[in-house]
Amino acid sequence: MIPVNPVILSKKGEILKVLILCTGNSCRSQMAEGFLRYFDRNLHVRSAGTNPSVQVHPKAIQAMAEIGIDIQAGRPEDVDQYLSDEWDYVITVCDNARETCPVFAGKVRQQLHIGFEDPAEATGTEEEVMTVFRRIRDEIRRDFYQFYEAHLKDHK
Repeated sequence: MIPVNPVILSKKGEILKVLILCTGNSCRSQMAEGFLRYFDRNLHVRSAGTNPSVQVHPKAIQAMAEIGIDIQAGRPEDVDQYLSDEWDYVITVCDNARETCPVFAGKVRQQLHIGFEDPAEATGTEEEVMTVFRRIRDEIRRDFYQFYEAHLKDHK
């Protein structure tokens, strides 16, 4: 089991703010947001897309529910609404968002790329597609936990 930790504060004594970007904000970024919220409920985590989808992908919701993380209340959002905000971290999770990542007018302490294959592009039977969603979910959990441990956990 991955532990849940207490409040993580920025250097100013404020809660750390993390924005996760993807193109559609329907799969990878939603799962990454769900994991960071799970690791620490007091982080200020948002996700957004450069071209947001209409809804969170049902298979992303299902894959996360299988491990006890509920992301069904998530809604794809447009990154434009966050451009003037200050962020400790802005993380792109798909190559397209990385390439089309907008310029942030607000302060961004660090911009990172932690890329993953798009599970929404998986083809095959229902079970084959779910297998891809589970694999990507597990890769996101692994990589974002490593990010959390390295950059957020002990940052007070």
